[in-house]
Amino acid sequence: MRNRFHALCPYFAMFPESFAEKWISELTRPGDLVVDPFCGRGTTPFQALLMGRNALAGDINPVAYCLTAAKVQGPALSTVCRRISQLESAYEARRWRPRVRSLPEFFNRAYNPRTLSQLLYLRDVLQWRTRRSDAMVAALALGALHGESEKSPSYLSAQMPRTISTKPAYSVRFWDQRGHVPPERDVFELLERQAKFRYVSPLPELRGQVELTDFRDLYRLKSVPQREASCIITSPPYLDVTSFEEDQWLRLWFLGGPPRPTRNRVSRDDRHELAGTYWQMVADFWRTAGYLVASRGHVVVRMAGKRLSAEGVVEGLTGCAVVAGRDVSLVDWETSALPRRQTDAFRPGSVGVRFEVDAVFEVV
Repeated sequence: MRNRFHALCPYFAMFPESFAEKWISELTRPGDLVVDPFCGRGTTPFQALLMGRNALAGDINPVAYCLTAAKVQGPALSTVCRRISQLESAYEARRWRPRVRSLPEFFNRAYNPRTLSQLLYLRDVLQWRTRRSDAMVAALALGALHGESEKSPSYLSAQMPRTISTKPAYSVRFWDQRGHVPPERDVFELLERQAKFRYVSPLPELRGQVELTDFRDLYRLKSVPQREASCIITSPPYLDVTSFEEDQWLRLWFLGGPPRPTRNRVSRDDRHELAGTYWQMVADFWRTAGYLVASRGHVVVRMAGKRLSAEGVVEGLTGCAVVAGRDVSLVDWETSALPRRQTDAFRPGSVGVRFEVDAVFEVV
């Protein structure tokens, strides 16, 4: 059975655990260190731990950090349920009603007043950066924050996509045109139910390391070992494809961000539209890889982008590898088509990538 923590939170532009599992199995042995400096929802480090490898992950996106920390440093179910009970006992609805009324229109249209009051409270009190139980509670909340609530009781918002947060004005128009209203949900009850559902699958016995940081700074951390990684398995941002600050703005708000979509506030690499600056970022990735990967180790990259051919992706990756400060050789690469994209469901007619390239390199 698929481990239920893999699907802890729907996440746009993610690769499946089968991708990570394949390369972990082929390129590493139990006890080896596997790294992902663009960890997203934590698929690579979590799968590595499940397979008896050690894991190091990093991401500048707070949503990615929170989800990954919940998976690779998860507490026991009893600890999570006890924490949810503590939070519920300390919650006083009357203290949060004024805050509910002060929020922009979107929030009062997206959530039932009772639900929104509870979310505001959790947003304020959860210590997801430093407390393992709170990271798990926050991750469970992120997974339930928005979705197809008219089809499933597992989502808190009025009808929305589960992978991205649609823009406020668009959302309000959508709800008006279709008569959607927010469901009445008790957040604490839903969190406990979701925790028990996820914990049907076991967490790994090993614990991983995850850092909330720009990938360029990962090797500067004293806790990060030099040249010990047997393999990097990752997927950097694609050229001119998506912006996590815009697409994940509601989840970022729950973790303390502003109540609106932003651009380049969290990361300078959120969406590169120019090829020149994009390949500069890829070169920076290779500098970090050169520091982290052990001799005869490997780097596996899944990449795509608008206006890029498969050959152009491979040439760009190979060309940028010269800045790694190591001898890097291309071992193999292959292309997989994307006949049905995630964006088709909520952005009909949009033009995006139709293929992905998987490239494998050896570092001497």
